Amino acid sequence: MVDFAIFSFHVTETFHVANNRHLLSRSPDHSQTCRGNFCFLLLTYHQVTDLHRHYVDDITIPSKRGPEFGVLKRVDDVFDCWFESGSMPYAYIHYPFENKELFEKNFPGNFVAEGLDQTRGWFYTLMVLSTALFGKPAFKNLICNGLVLAEDGKKMSKSKKNYPSPIDLIDEYGADALRLYLINSPVVRAESLRFKRSGVYSVVKDVFLPWYNAYRFFVQNAKRLEVEGLDVFSPIDKVSLLKSSNVLDHWINSATESLVSFVQQEMDAYRLYTVVPYLVNYIDNLTNIYVRLNRKRLKGRTGEEDCRISLSTLYHALVTTCVAMAPFTPFFTEVLYQNLRKASNKSEESIHFCKFPSTTGERDERVEQSVNRMMTIIDLARNIRERHNKALKTPLKEMVVVHPDNEFLEDITGKLKEYVMEEINVKTVTPCNDPLVYASLRAEPNFSVLGKRLGKDMGKVSNEVKKMTQEQILSFEESGEITFFGHCLKQDDIKVVRQFKRPENVSEKEIDAAGDGDVLVILDLRADQSLFEAGVAREVVNRIQKLRKTAQLEPSDPVDVYYKSVDHGKNSLGEILNSQVQYIRDALGSPLVPKEMAPTDMVLVGEESHDVHDMSFVIYIARSCPVLSPDLAHASGNNDHVEALRVYLLSRSLSRLKNQFQAGNGMITVDCIEGYPAINLQLGKHVFLSAGDFYLASRS
Repeated sequence: MVDFAIFSFHVTETFHVANNRHLLSRSPDHSQTCRGNFCFLLLTYHQVTDLHRHYVDDITIPSKRGPEFGVLKRVDDVFDCWFESGSMPYAYIHYPFENKELFEKNFPGNFVAEGLDQTRGWFYTLMVLSTALFGKPAFKNLICNGLVLAEDGKKMSKSKKNYPSPIDLIDEYGADALRLYLINSPVVRAESLRFKRSGVYSVVKDVFLPWYNAYRFFVQNAKRLEVEGLDVFSPIDKVSLLKSSNVLDHWINSATESLVSFVQQEMDAYRLYTVVPYLVNYIDNLTNIYVRLNRKRLKGRTGEEDCRISLSTLYHALVTTCVAMAPFTPFFTEVLYQNLRKASNKSEESIHFCKFPSTTGERDERVEQSVNRMMTIIDLARNIRERHNKALKTPLKEMVVVHPDNEFLEDITGKLKEYVMEEINVKTVTPCNDPLVYASLRAEPNFSVLGKRLGKDMGKVSNEVKKMTQEQILSFEESGEITFFGHCLKQDDIKVVRQFKRPENVSEKEIDAAGDGDVLVILDLRADQSLFEAGVAREVVNRIQKLRKTAQLEPSDPVDVYYKSVDHGKNSLGEILNSQVQYIRDALGSPLVPKEMAPTDMVLVGEESHDVHDMSFVIYIARSCPVLSPDLAHASGNNDHVEALRVYLLSRSLSRLKNQFQAGNGMITVDCIEGYPAINLQLGKHVFLSAGDFYLASRS
């Protein structure tokens, strides 16, 4: 007892015993005086600073009904505290006392989400109360997460500090990477996760970097259109893109539609953990198939119209992917979207204002199957190359694809043939629908399917399947069924394995094969002079591309590339490069020019020496600049005038000069040089915008 106070209260009102942190307690020897409807009590009170039970159990409160009813004290037994949590669906809107219509309209809830440790707590009481009251669960879906443990499998502890700082992780890798790592882990399947910092990094490496590279590649080439004096990039609408003749355009459109459909389907089923693996596969397809195999188109090497079609296809794929993945990666997709939306005036201000992409049903499963077959062929061919240490830069003479289905072979040798040849670096692709020419056939029973169905007959049926002759196997593939001991076996019941049959007098180093049991790929590994020259050209181009990166050049930067052979008395490199002019021009976007044709005042941005197949050479990269034809000096008869023209042209911006020539249909008039008359200059005759253009003109 530390203090005294006088309180007055109306006898018909409830006496509130709590006053801030002070808990009132009437003393047994209190005094009471009544005047009219009011009573005055002399009370004593305890000051309580801790509400744990052993501090408050001894405190009593007088009953408001009078001394004869005794005193109030804390009840020892407390009802399960989870009861109030389980009452949440009803209590939060004061049902059934009010909001009955609102409750019945929204019950049961779409989903609840909590940790595995709530199985016997919240989940249990939700279920018990809902079942007792309504005979059904309180929720339609349950998202239950497991426990996030330290890397050593122990519980995370602040005292032990056995976990990385979340703030440091977010600062280093970003919140989106951490979010995707958790979504793609066992923790969203109610299993434990041993948290690893390296796992968050893997998400950055496998998802965000490839995704960003595809976006960056698009931005670079969209900018290039403007730099080269063409119209600013504006995406072609999706309906028009459906008319594209390129098979990979249709494929990536179908794959994007499949992604949207899959994400929507899995989210409707509350399966978060299936989305990230599908996204990783899609990003891999976008970067390693569509972008990689369409580099020439995206860079404008196949014409401006084809370039705009491929860029528009990539644009729509990127925008749709960002919108579909915005709930999972809100920050990353917003950054990409804010730049992509500049190409479309109709876009929403934020990606989070966009509606989820609608599924139009424009999926082409036939095209998706064709591209999958192509990638199978490419992977098998790469395996052969790796086995024989044959780099992809080394061209090969022939690849044979063996499969009995003509539709399969048409996929590889039809519209996709160009991509297969370029990716495998072979000169020809030969289809073969007769499996006995290059392979022997062997049949194996599918035990996982037949075991359940055949029971005790499995043994004898299995033996018959293994004894099938080549003719029986071919007949089975054609008809799709065969019968043993009264059991009809279908194509899913028997696996046909194709084993390579190497031609006589040919070693494994000359011809080798790889297969997946369905298709067989054969590579001719023998080299000749033309293949050697093509291989040297690819090596040289590879060195040039690496030097461009070292010089930190953008794809749109106008440059000329020169080479100089330093093999004294040998001209073999020059001869090889002359024979590969078209390939080099397609790969670089410009020809490779001999160093002796470089202007004396060129601005060098990169230089490197290399050795390829015992041939030594130096590569130079210089800023592109206008080149005057020697014929101009002869025609004008005034070398000083020609020099003044050269200085004038060098002072002009290359892009503006190009625009000026385009506006004048390839002709401009220079009349601003003091002391000299006006002169008409024709592009491609008097003036060339780069040393590469002049070199090509001089060759022709």
